[in-house]
Amino acid sequence: MSNALDIARSRRALLRSALVVGGGALAASCTPRAARIVSAPAVPVPQPPVRPDPIPAAVATRPQAPRGVDPNIFKEAIAALDRHSMRIPNHDKIAIADFTAPSHRPRFHVINLGSGESHSVLVSHGSGSDPGHTGFLQRFSNVPGSNATSEGAYLLSEYYVGQHDRSQRLDGLDPTNDLARDRAIVIHGAWYANPEMIARHGKLGRSQGCFALPEAQRDDVFAMLGQGRMIYSSRLA
Repeated sequence: MSNALDIARSRRALLRSALVVGGGALAASCTPRAARIVSAPAVPVPQPPVRPDPIPAAVATRPQAPRGVDPNIFKEAIAALDRHSMRIPNHDKIAIADFTAPSHRPRFHVINLGSGESHSVLVSHGSGSDPGHTGFLQRFSNVPGSNATSEGAYLLSEYYVGQHDRSQRLDGLDPTNDLARDRAIVIHGAWYANPEMIARHGKLGRSQGCFALPEAQRDDVFAMLGQGRMIYSSRLA
């Protein structure tokens, strides 16, 4: 009897050992798999390439002042073109009236901003800007009836035929010249802006505030500038 009990106890002990070992083996086999799942590296998600914002054309390549054009006036003109860019359709060419110079010098510059080429002609200033007729512009004004030249940026607008034959209307874009259309400030040709005036008097005659050009060069300037471009009128202090 004793031997039978001992054999039974031994069998039960062997069975318990087998269960413990089997459970340990099961746990050992699951733990690494669970660990592999938790610690598996995340698959990277491809991101679209970052593209820089486009650089505005006016900023991407700053044009340089052509020979014969004052760099400071030119810089002012380019800043005005940037400032009024939404109101000026065509940015390839501009004109600068540099009234720092006396009237006997070509001071109306038509500039191709792409090629850097420029063409300069004579231009008169208003009698109200030079009451003593010195040949130098003394002051600007935007006041109706002042007969003075105004400073600032202008938009070249429509053509018409008037007192001085073919002429072109202007719209002032700044507070210093925003009455240009009301004041009938335009571009036109005039006998008193012809080179012969310089030969006789050493200076041009004066306008009523308009940009008066030599009669023989008016149509050339109109052809170079057209409509929808900017004229910038200024002088250095």
